Amino acid sequence: MVRWFRIIKKQYFGFWALGILAFLLQEIPYLIMPLFRLETNPVMEMTETSAALDVIEKILGSLCVAVMIFIVHGDAKPFSVSTGREKLFFSAAAAILALNFLGWGLYFSGLRTVFVMMLFIVILPPLYYTAIGLWRRNHPLAVLGLAFLAVHFIHVYGNLKA
Repeated sequence: MVRWFRIIKKQYFGFWALGILAFLLQEIPYLIMPLFRLETNPVMEMTETSAALDVIEKILGSLCVAVMIFIVHGDAKPFSVSTGREKLFFSAAAAILALNFLGWGLYFSGLRTVFVMMLFIVILPPLYYTAIGLWRRNHPLAVLGLAFLAVHFIHVYGNLKA
C-alpha cells in the first residue's frame, strides 16, 4: 500500500492494490453471466426510466471503486483484521459479498423476482463498499457507498417497475 499525499486529516491519496481484488470479487457474477445463457435477464435488459439517475448512479459506483483503491487511511496496513472494529467490518463485507453471491445464484437458477433482485443484487453491492470503507477507515468510501445505495435503489426500483 502506498500513500502519496494527505488529502484531509488521516486520509491520503495513495494506492491499495487489494482494492482491485475487492472490486473484482464483487464483479464475478457479471463476468460469469454469459456462461448461463439466460432466457430472460431483467437486470441487464431493464427499460431505462431516468437518464439523470443513470448518470448519477454510474458516477457514484465508479467513485466507490476509485476511492476504495486510491484513498487510504494514514494508519492502515495493506490487510489487517486485528482490532475488533476491523474484524466486525471485514466480516460484514465478507458476509455481504456471500449474500450477494447467494442472490446471484438464485437469479441464475431462475428466481428473478423484484425482491431477489432488489435485496441481493441492488442493495448489497453498495453496502459491500460501505463495509469496506468502515473496515479500512476510508470514511469517504463509506459515505459514497451510502449515497450509491440510495441512488442505485431508487433508480433500479423505478426501472423494474416501469
